[in-house]
Amino acid sequence: MKTLTVSNLAVAGRLGLDSVDREPIELRGNADDDDMTTVIRAVYRQVLGNDYVMESERLTSAESLLRQGNLTVRGLVRVIAKSELYKQKFFYCNSNQRFVELNFKHLLGRPPYNEAEWAYHTSLCEEQGVDMEIDSYLDSDEYIAKFGENIVPYYIGFQVGAGVQTTNFTRMFQLYRGYATSDRAQAGGREPRLTWELGKNEASSIVTPASSTEEGVPRTPKTSFGGIGNQGARMFRVEVSSQVGQQLRPVIRYSNNAYLVPYEQLSQRLQQIVRQGGKIVSVRPA
Repeated sequence: MKTLTVSNLAVAGRLGLDSVDREPIELRGNADDDDMTTVIRAVYRQVLGNDYVMESERLTSAESLLRQGNLTVRGLVRVIAKSELYKQKFFYCNSNQRFVELNFKHLLGRPPYNEAEWAYHTSLCEEQGVDMEIDSYLDSDEYIAKFGENIVPYYIGFQVGAGVQTTNFTRMFQLYRGYATSDRAQAGGREPRLTWELGKNEASSIVTPASSTEEGVPRTPKTSFGGIGNQGARMFRVEVSSQVGQQLRPVIRYSNNAYLVPYEQLSQRLQQIVRQGGKIVSVRPA
């Protein structure tokens, strides 16, 4: 398999691929406490779609079992994915179609291959429940072959090779919009991303994480507002999408704003944007 990473894709940074250009994280037999912590953090980040986890929300009992050697990484993934925390973040607030999309991304690291696969898991969720839906990924031959018991799931949707459809590559961009965003804070909200593509067996064009659309037309700020920054000054470009007006038709209109923020003010600025109802689309060095 070949991965389109930073070294062989010139626009990887703009597309958000730089964050997946890394070795898989595996829990080895000689792991120390720091290694355990790294693995646990990686599992939370992957399974919860890079969403923030408060200390009180952590599944400390399962973490302890992993540290004691009484639970594998796959076991920890299962506990988190079947937890009330996961359901609150992704099941109760989304349609079953969007929930299934996210399960594919979080647990198999790829989008659904086709409409039949998507429909099967949607029906499984509706007819047999969330736990059976989660188990169907973790007990699959695909999961075992790719991640086994002790590798943290990671994004494989950007890999291309013999027998792999290139539509999977473009569809992955509908689900993954860069390392700085979480699956609960993406522009597009709770709507499924792949309904149209899977139904027609087509693939959309790839757009940068910073773009939003009105009636399918990309609308991305060409320049930053607020000044000129550079990497040496540790300035970051933050692009934000906010819904404008009421939803009077199926098309949702978005307005984009871009800001240049010094590194030391970045955290405060991001919190302010979220409090004001904005959705952070991308954060990258200016």
